[in-house]
Amino acid sequence: MDYTLAVGDTETTIPGGTGVLLLHPSIGETDRIDTDFLKADTDNFLVVSTRTTAREVEQKLEHYDVDESRAEILDTISVERGYSRRSADHFHYVSSPDDLDGVVSQIESFLGSHAGKRRVSIDSLTELAYYADVDGVYDATIEILDLLDEHEAVGLFHLSHEVHDAAVLERFRDLFDVVIDLTDDGEVTVELPEE
Repeated sequence: MDYTLAVGDTETTIPGGTGVLLLHPSIGETDRIDTDFLKADTDNFLVVSTRTTAREVEQKLEHYDVDESRAEILDTISVERGYSRRSADHFHYVSSPDDLDGVVSQIESFLGSHAGKRRVSIDSLTELAYYADVDGVYDATIEILDLLDEHEAVGLFHLSHEVHDAAVLERFRDLFDVVIDLTDDGEVTVELPEE
């Protein structure tokens, strides 16, 4: 099963099971890349949000004209911050962003309960590492990549290139076949596997 990947000047397909790493500045405008990834060629998608509430994710999807009927949202911050949890069938929660087992479990549940083409966006690995630790997030990333492979789904993983040192960036980069690099001035480059 192949999926469309249209980012910047690149339009191609990637096979199910592919993880895509999005390297970006701390305050980079990732919403357009994220929503373009989610709305193309998909039956259902899951947004794992570590920075905004489920309602704010929903507003982002509305703003970028993404079909919300296909959306599931995992909100990792509302419980910890004491925000009220909005009850909706497509909203899910874990206790805090450092509950990596809970995050992986929710992704597994989403992939196992939906058929067809599925996409997952994790916004962001950097934020998860802030709450947990880099090693834990690295291990969780491997688990999520294995789940994507098992279910022939694809995932977009956000990572800030301003927050982590070169060794950490290289360590994560080595896990991914496709890397999108968003520069400070908004330029986008896409590294694809060599044929």
